[in-house]
Amino acid sequence: MAFSVIYSPIFLEHKPKDYHPENPERLLRAMEALKRTGLWEPIEPEPVPEEELLRVHSEDYVKRVKEKSRSFAYLDPDTYVSPGTFEASLTAFGASRRAVELAVERKGLYLALVRPPGHHAGRNGRALNAPTLGFCIFNSSAYAAKIAEEKLGKVLVIDFDAHHGNGTQEILWNDEKAVHIDLHERDIYPMSGYEYEVGGKKAEGTKINIPMPHYAGDDDYVYAWEEIVLPIIAQFRPKLIVVSAGFDGFLGENLTTLRLSEVFFAYAGSTLSRYPLAVIFEGGYSVGLDKGLPAFIRGYLSGEIREVPVAPSYEALRTVSAVKEVQRQWWEL
Repeated sequence: MAFSVIYSPIFLEHKPKDYHPENPERLLRAMEALKRTGLWEPIEPEPVPEEELLRVHSEDYVKRVKEKSRSFAYLDPDTYVSPGTFEASLTAFGASRRAVELAVERKGLYLALVRPPGHHAGRNGRALNAPTLGFCIFNSSAYAAKIAEEKLGKVLVIDFDAHHGNGTQEILWNDEKAVHIDLHERDIYPMSGYEYEVGGKKAEGTKINIPMPHYAGDDDYVYAWEEIVLPIIAQFRPKLIVVSAGFDGFLGENLTTLRLSEVFFAYAGSTLSRYPLAVIFEGGYSVGLDKGLPAFIRGYLSGEIREVPVAPSYEALRTVSAVKEVQRQWWEL
């Protein structure tokens, strides 16, 4: 099975002045985990021209980020820019584009190991009434989706970061050719991604939100995956899947209450092994990078779907039932 990591040291140049959870160490830690497990196959990406940012963002927003990035500054209380941010962002888009191109041409899994992250960034920055940009600058996953759609006519995006990909949802909201499935923890930042958010006019049913309960673990996530994600994949029959991959739901990561382990990530990877994947790195700050990231890739490369017996919580059963109730008019669930 083909596999490569698309990475540039330029991604380390987006950096804070003082402590910040979203810092260059995240990528170094991810790299170490991949090297340790024999998964380090790097390809150097090219930056995209600046106008490519306008495929998913407004001119005003791009201009504002570019100007602010001339020195160190905060775009909002959560989100900083530094002199390396703009070039890192253009290269992150280049890596995401390359991941899609390679997945189309060669099949397999291509990981764009990029910073700054992007799935909270909407067309004009903050999306869907979120209080901040949540560490994100430009939306690489939405850009990858647009590139995939251009090449293949339609695209499936799956986001399993612990937080809702509100920026991705906003950018793809009215796009009936882009199906966006998002599993995330309910009622945490950015306070969006509820069952009834199903897409704009003529795109209803293309946005599938699965807001999981607090303290959800492997059993709950595997159950939701089997009951909603896999049936939609089977019906949509994607030629490529863009995965917005966050590992901050791993037990021991401290930004959410989720309690996932290698079991869920390996299982998710294995069930996607029939499809070419362009994987865009999002969240994950500590143990999720050490264990969740390699587990997902190894699960995919094994191509072996192991059944995971599950005993989901009452809250997870209720969530899945509510999502099915909403989505049944568009999907056989």
